[in-house]
Amino acid sequence: MESREKQEENSSRISDEVEKTKISLMRAVLGKQDASSKEVDDLMIRRFLRARDLDIEKASAMFLKYLKWRRMFVPNGSISASEVPNEIAQNKMFLQGRDKKGRPISVALGARHFQNKGGVEEFQRFIVYSLDKICARMPPGQEKFVVIGDLEGWGYANSDVRAYVAALSIVQDYYPERLEKLFIVHAPYLFMTVWKIVYPFIDNKTRKKIVFVENKKLKSTLLEEIDESQLPDIYGGQLPLVPIKDS
Repeated sequence: MESREKQEENSSRISDEVEKTKISLMRAVLGKQDASSKEVDDLMIRRFLRARDLDIEKASAMFLKYLKWRRMFVPNGSISASEVPNEIAQNKMFLQGRDKKGRPISVALGARHFQNKGGVEEFQRFIVYSLDKICARMPPGQEKFVVIGDLEGWGYANSDVRAYVAALSIVQDYYPERLEKLFIVHAPYLFMTVWKIVYPFIDNKTRKKIVFVENKKLKSTLLEEIDESQLPDIYGGQLPLVPIKDS
């Protein structure tokens, strides 16, 4: 009988071959409908395939929607800090360090988010600005990132359901298979009323990546995934927070 390790190795090899075949087939479908699809790498195609359980038809539809959105929403290829001044001024997103597998770590301070004159559209641009910064920090061979959503001090003044749903939509529809884990820390009881409204908008794959962390287990939980040398200092680690605009 084959050992378990050998069986897993064979299963992984077969899975890789299936994915490679489906990537080629999906490229053929996309090439007939959008010439710009030729410019993206296989890893990106694979992320969209995995997001749709390797269903070529569904993944292709999702990817074509992404290409159309990107041309419309990010016509210059990237979003500059000058396009999101009100969001950056709130100093609520940070990017520093990596987890034990090399994934970049971002920290979002929920109590610093307020609706502003830029509206939901500027917030959406800020989410794309931040996600592109995070993805640019990934080392070769790594495709995912970790977020610590810190809600210490969060209150109704910070509640912004439209913004939360908009952010979820962007992550799920246009950056599939990028989020490894979202740790929600210091969540006040008040937040759970908003969470009940937002939860139905979260797809099943994303739901599995969200972890609410108890205050008394905060540092120990984060240390399971992140070395102390890479953990933000506000959680007992050694790294100071770096504003995303400076990262």
